[in-house]
Amino acid sequence: MSETPIGSEADSTAWIVIPLYNEASVIGDVITSLLPHFPHVVCVDDGSTDGSAEVAARKGAHLVKHPVNLGQGAALQTGIEYALAHGSCEYIVTFDADGQHRIEDAIEMLEFARTEDVAIVFGSRFLDDRTNPGWIKKVVLKTAIRVTNLTTGMKLTDAHNGLRVIRRDAAAKIDLKQDRMAHATEIVLELGRTGLPWREHPVELLYTDYSKSKGQSVLNSVNILVDLVVR
Repeated sequence: MSETPIGSEADSTAWIVIPLYNEASVIGDVITSLLPHFPHVVCVDDGSTDGSAEVAARKGAHLVKHPVNLGQGAALQTGIEYALAHGSCEYIVTFDADGQHRIEDAIEMLEFARTEDVAIVFGSRFLDDRTNPGWIKKVVLKTAIRVTNLTTGMKLTDAHNGLRVIRRDAAAKIDLKQDRMAHATEIVLELGRTGLPWREHPVELLYTDYSKSKGQSVLNSVNILVDLVVR
């Protein structure tokens, strides 16, 4: 039996862009779960040293490689440009490599973008109570949201969520220069400046044993604040 339920037929007009850095143990499952629904999955390997690129290629993703680690912002920019070079790309979905994002949310956000005719849909873990990031991460993220909203003039409830749907006309205006977590504020700023309609959509983030074992839940939060202050 085929395992394609989750909703609709495969969407060949939406290209998934995944920044990839040392996620060899999980990226295969992420790609395998995405491909039945999104035939075009682009992994930008950002100088991984653990065989992530080989796994991504073997599982059927489009693979673009940075010879050295340039940062997540650079990987996103490369992936967006790669997707836009293909005429079939109408929407870009940015998706994390670590298994924290749900395919169901990506599908719902795409449907929302189309039915509501909005150019940008930001995923937000704070629009409902399904996600429990822990109090330390929540405090840091809420602080980062306030700083990002002050910096960009936007009014988001979750400024550092990697799950986004971006229509082609909006994606073409993105030119990321920041590398580390600061790119998350930069992309909000650039998308806001397009003047195109945007909305948020509730999503659930899956804080897995894997992500916790890598220390992402606290360290990434600290990195966000450091980058926001330094930049």
